[in-house]
Amino acid sequence: MAQTNNRALQEIHLSENPAAETPEEKFPEKPSYLKYTFANPYNLTLLGGALLASALTLNPLIAVAALGLEGLWVLHGSQSRFMQRMLWDPMYEKERLEYEQRRRMEQVEKLGQGGQNRVLQLIEKEKQIQQLAMQNPSFTGDLLRHEITKTHNLVNAFIDLAVTCSRYENYLASIDLKQIEATRSHWQQFIEANVGKVDAVEMDIAKKNFAIINKRIERVAEIRRYLKIAYGQVNLIENSFQLLADQIVTMQSPNELSGQLDELLDGVESIKETAKETEQILRTL
Repeated sequence: MAQTNNRALQEIHLSENPAAETPEEKFPEKPSYLKYTFANPYNLTLLGGALLASALTLNPLIAVAALGLEGLWVLHGSQSRFMQRMLWDPMYEKERLEYEQRRRMEQVEKLGQGGQNRVLQLIEKEKQIQQLAMQNPSFTGDLLRHEITKTHNLVNAFIDLAVTCSRYENYLASIDLKQIEATRSHWQQFIEANVGKVDAVEMDIAKKNFAIINKRIERVAEIRRYLKIAYGQVNLIENSFQLLADQIVTMQSPNELSGQLDELLDGVESIKETAKETEQILRTL
């Protein structure tokens, strides 16, 4: 019964506060070389084969030797810079990209058809920018990889902003602002008309109702303010990608691309700070 009540309270909190989100599992910031050294299919196959051979032949020395070699392999294989650069780092990067792709698609599925189409068009534009950048002799391999990371971050930011905007739009659609304002007008008129005419407790309750209604109206105004800023940033990312696709072939310096991407990323960070402030206000209410 208690668990059911807890779940119900969580659902009420999530539906009442559009800023509330369920925690999500984060991808590790650094690769675990021990994990890659041990938990790769080649190592597990060899180790499993040795242990199976030991069991079939009833010879424990095979298992002891296999485990000893395994310990040496895990110790040295995980610390080898050569192995890290040639095997483990590429494995980590592949897993990171797969995680990012899954996260992207999970987020995109939360959008309506129009929002999904905009995201897919932006992803296609990102691919076009990367292809055109590779054709420009001004961009070296290392620099290009660095800039590609920035375009990935911008596409992810676009998706996050679009999902947040959609969630806030749904919340606003559930609010009858005219009814809220009518209720505020009712309490304001009651307070003004009954000063000194009703007892202190009744007047105190009326003032509390009036204050709460004002906070609700402020809450709606904050959400609308955030939506205007967030939609502006979404459109800016979209338009900037269009411009970059037109310009990138003729760019004479990689700094031109880097500067425009950095400016967009700075704008995204500013929006994130605005979102934090808005969500803090919502929590205090």
